[in-house]
Amino acid sequence: MTRLYEGKKDWEHDVIKEGEDSILYIYVEGINYAPSVEDYTTIMSKTIELLTQISGVTKIIFSQKREYEYDYNQTQILVEISEIYKRIIREKNIFSYNAVGLGQLNLQYLNKRFTDLQNLAFKMLKSDPIGAYVDMARILRKEKIDLEKVTDPKFGEIVKRFISALTFLLGMLDKTKLISQARPYIPGYKVGDRSIYRYIFTPTIKPDFMFTKLMSTFPPDGEEIDSYTIDGDTEVTVFKFADDIKVLYHIVPPEFKLNEDKYELLDLARKIMAEHKPREEEFTDPERMRDVFVNIGKDLIEELSKSKNILLRAKEIDKLADILVRYTVGFGLIEVLLKDEKIQDISINSPMGKIPMFIVHADHGDCYTNVIPTKTESEGWASKLRLISGRPLDEANPILDTELELPNASTRVSVISRPLNPTGLAYSFRRHRDKPWTLPLFMKYKMIDPISAGLLSFLVDGTRTMLIAGTRSAGKSSLLSAMLVEIMRKYRIITIEDTLELPTKQLRELGFNLQSMKVASALAKESTEVDASTGIRTTLRLGDSALIVGEVRSKEAIALYEAMRVGAAANVVAGTIHSDSPYGIYDRVVNDIGIPKTSFKATDVCIVANPIRSADGLHRSRRVTQITEVRKHWENDPLAEGGFVDLMKYNSDTDKLEVTDDLQNGDSEVLKAIAGNIKEFAGNWDAVWENIMLRGKIKQAIVDAAEKSNRPELLEAPFVIKCNDYFHNVTEKVREDIGKLDSKRIFFEWNEWLQRHIRKKTV
Repeated sequence: MTRLYEGKKDWEHDVIKEGEDSILYIYVEGINYAPSVEDYTTIMSKTIELLTQISGVTKIIFSQKREYEYDYNQTQILVEISEIYKRIIREKNIFSYNAVGLGQLNLQYLNKRFTDLQNLAFKMLKSDPIGAYVDMARILRKEKIDLEKVTDPKFGEIVKRFISALTFLLGMLDKTKLISQARPYIPGYKVGDRSIYRYIFTPTIKPDFMFTKLMSTFPPDGEEIDSYTIDGDTEVTVFKFADDIKVLYHIVPPEFKLNEDKYELLDLARKIMAEHKPREEEFTDPERMRDVFVNIGKDLIEELSKSKNILLRAKEIDKLADILVRYTVGFGLIEVLLKDEKIQDISINSPMGKIPMFIVHADHGDCYTNVIPTKTESEGWASKLRLISGRPLDEANPILDTELELPNASTRVSVISRPLNPTGLAYSFRRHRDKPWTLPLFMKYKMIDPISAGLLSFLVDGTRTMLIAGTRSAGKSSLLSAMLVEIMRKYRIITIEDTLELPTKQLRELGFNLQSMKVASALAKESTEVDASTGIRTTLRLGDSALIVGEVRSKEAIALYEAMRVGAAANVVAGTIHSDSPYGIYDRVVNDIGIPKTSFKATDVCIVANPIRSADGLHRSRRVTQITEVRKHWENDPLAEGGFVDLMKYNSDTDKLEVTDDLQNGDSEVLKAIAGNIKEFAGNWDAVWENIMLRGKIKQAIVDAAEKSNRPELLEAPFVIKCNDYFHNVTEKVREDIGKLDSKRIFFEWNEWLQRHIRKKTV
């Protein structure tokens, strides 16, 4: 894309129509300072002069090596001043002493008064309207005092006309947004101090090689509540506001902290790389494509720096190459945001260029950001996602769900476009955790407690069929991945997903026997991918396996329930589903998807996870709220006929998942069925309960060890898997040694092993 201002002289301008906006582009390439309305009188004065000549402007953009954009609200503040300026030009006679019939009466005295007023009205109003307002207000107060001392009636009449001219001008300024917003800062204001303008004008700034805009300045009325860095070069500051419920996540990435020489290098490099766009087939392997472009970028920047006599170190070349790739074949500031492990979701709403990105932060919840994507950038993302996913995104297919692997994060991406979204493209990025979730991690964050962790572990080893339900962002997929970690690595696992969210790659690297399958999206109208039902039936031909379905959405549930009913998977079967209660799961599966009522009985356990909101509504926490078994004796309505029996249920008063009387008393058909297949547990509820408690005690010991030793890595999958493996091995060893499962001895030997590993300080 050619820069708009190439070949333009300073202060030449264009008016560009972009959707509903009429954008005034002002070219200031040759100016050796930032084109800041708030900082420089010349910039403000010339801008207001241009606005007197052009009507209907909704945005102002100064084009330099960076673009400085003033949005609609800020532009309208300047437009109001330009309208006042045009009016006083038309009525300039009222600011002249000749117009009030002075004759020779006190000519010198009043000539100075009107000359000062003309300077304020015709010069200072354009360059410093707040200063002009304050000066005029002070002059008016003095003139009113002086008027009381006037004895000559004719002279008094002329002074009144002078006061009338001041009042006229002040009256117009009083009605402007500029004075309204500046009024709290005016008492004690020193004329000429432009710091007051920085509270009102805050442009978004965009280097020329980028399309993303960034509000770089800190909000003057914000209270800093958190700050940290990402990768050592990206600054994050979080602000809250006394009069606003929203929280601002303010980011300053490395690309906004470069000097002008480096900006010029990146701009030149981008133009050259734009001529060597990646071929469509290269997008099928984006990781390799990216490596190729990084190497090309390094060579290109090194060559350009030499030709420009700019000395760069190897690290600087690497950094510039990474930035260059982000804004050519990459996803721009999306990639910088996704480097932050505390960001869980990114939402980008349409229309582009007007609305900031929104995020969900692990510590601060829902936030808005200082990042504003543009239409050009948004369309570029859509094109890349089409090529990477191989899925359509057009009027016939206005929804695209896919996954995206980036250098520092993997994410699920959902895109909607016209006609579903009448204002264009909109995006949702859900960041996947770099490592698989584990039950001890969920215990640390209080989503579950030791007993529920032990129960879930027991159910997994008992090869039950389970559905994890919850609303969006309830943690369904995360809990499912934690339960995957509980499956013994000697068993084969098959996962089926339409958008890859489960940590299959990481689990394979950790030694799991795992085969992942990707099927067609339930929302796609046309696709060359295999549909989910066929995918599930295919897994049944692949031998005994644990079957994990990323999300039960549609007709694939029929095939899933076929597998569950005949026990074809021969191991644990689990998946996620959108619902908020066990009966909600039944309603969705039977009434919405069309599974026969009798088939639903193949579900052994429903696990419900939901976000719990605080009383003030500002905070929310993820909690498992129910673990419920599905009994088999009901005929028509499981809710009315006692088909749902809670084993554990969330108590909002204690903020805990509590054991029900049914579980405490051993009244669980599912747990009895598991026990019936294990010699040591058959007919012995105490042994079953003791084993559940033992598993929970072991999970708690991991959490305690991580906190006591200040080693959070002990909660991560690599170590938790080792703990699980040793638990199974020591259980077998104790059974062989003494002929029974002695929970105390098992825990003692396991805990001795844990302490040895902690002392080694290696995982």
